[in-house]
Amino acid sequence: MLLKLFLCFTLIPVVELYLLIKVGTIIGGFNTVLLVILTGFAGAWLAKMEGIHTMLKVRMNLQQGIMPAEELMDALIILIAGLVLITPGLITDVFGLMLLWPATRNLFKRFLRKKFDEMQAKGNIDITRYH
Repeated sequence: MLLKLFLCFTLIPVVELYLLIKVGTIIGGFNTVLLVILTGFAGAWLAKMEGIHTMLKVRMNLQQGIMPAEELMDALIILIAGLVLITPGLITDVFGLMLLWPATRNLFKRFLRKKFDEMQAKGNIDITRYH
């Protein structure tokens, strides 16, 4: 776990900085900053739209008496995408935008479900005591 945290807090920012410098030498510093700002605005707008859409689906399901499990998973992923988009950088922006786009978000949800099922099968998660 310590290694994963180390990678998240040191390696990712270093790679982001390196990429920003490289892109800056190709398209210029101003254009690089503008690109980061534009991806941030695009991500904020998309997060807002997807969040509103998801919350409407949650409300509709709850009114019909249906547990909105899929929509709650979407809401969590949209929240994570928003947090990733706060981090300045091109890689994190692309990852955040991919989490916001419904097609790639569904792929990520399938991956999470598979991991959750594997953890449950190994006994790392016990959901029976919560029934």
